[in-house]
Amino acid sequence: MYSKAAFALVAHVLEGYNGTVFAYGQTGTGKTYTMTGNSVKEGLVQRCVGLLIRTLVTSPRIQSYSLRINYLEIYNETIRDLLA
Repeated sequence: MYSKAAFALVAHVLEGYNGTVFAYGQTGTGKTYTMTGNSVKEGLVQRCVGLLIRTLVTSPRIQSYSLRINYLEIYNETIRDLLA
């Protein structure tokens, strides 16, 4: 199930805008779970990227596209690339 926020984010990205999902809060409040989910339920990142790719692949009006994804963590003023 996709939230309205996921649909809105993907719609804006398909219009050519940059999209950002940002989670901020105290340790232990569920940010990692919200973003990545678990083996039973996908997180927000997987749902948004999946919806974006499915839309790009199946849309007859989109003939070419370029997609760049960054997945970063900022912790104690240190930036870590989670896709590296």
